[in-house]
Amino acid sequence: MTLVQRETRRGVMTLTLDDPQSRNALGPELIEQLLAAIDDADADPGVRVVVLTNSGPVFCAGANLKAGPARPGAPGGLELFTRFRSSPKPFVGRIDGHCVAGGMGLAAAMDVAVAVETARFGFTEVRVGVAPAMISVLCLPKMRPADAAAAFLRGNRFPATEAARMGLITAAVPAEALDREVEAIVDDICRGGPEAIAAAKSLLVRVPEMTTEDAFAWTADLSAARFRSDEAREGMAAFREKRDPAWVADRDAD
Repeated sequence: MTLVQRETRRGVMTLTLDDPQSRNALGPELIEQLLAAIDDADADPGVRVVVLTNSGPVFCAGANLKAGPARPGAPGGLELFTRFRSSPKPFVGRIDGHCVAGGMGLAAAMDVAVAVETARFGFTEVRVGVAPAMISVLCLPKMRPADAAAAFLRGNRFPATEAARMGLITAAVPAEALDREVEAIVDDICRGGPEAIAAAKSLLVRVPEMTTEDAFAWTADLSAARFRSDEAREGMAAFREKRDPAWVADRDAD
């Protein structure tokens, strides 16, 4: 059964969680299909950005509590969340429905995420006797400690506007503005050089984990390498000549 629909157009791979009967919960089969799609996106230089969205009224309800046991060695949430962070491709969340429990980790794993204002969010784990354990690794760095304590301990649901205020997502917009906002984000990302976008994403992941001294040393080397790159030479030439760089022109020609 196909639980993750794919469509690739003009450098944008759109992945749609398509298991509405299970509220797009993170069962073994859905996780495996998501991982396979990420692998294919990483291997395809024509894919500039990946958009993750949903069918049905729920973006993701967290772990699939009704799913049977995973086959031995099957990947789980740890592998999935790690792959989002390690992928050089930028991920944009188009959250068109409610998002709770482990789904909060999926939303927080996106590099940029926009939700409809009608969506409800929540760390509901404590209400079924568990805790938001693995997803805390993704969510806590984005949240104020006071917000995190209240959300984790209360287990209540809150509006998308509150999720945006907490920093869990980028923005909450009216339903009629969702596609327009996502398209604007995707277009902006695609105007950046593919290698530069991957380097920028590595900054977001690695610098917060480094000491200040190590971060300055590593970023100095990265900056020097980027300035020496063919991509930077093309980008600077395009700037001087008042034209689009080749990676933008190539996408516009698709």
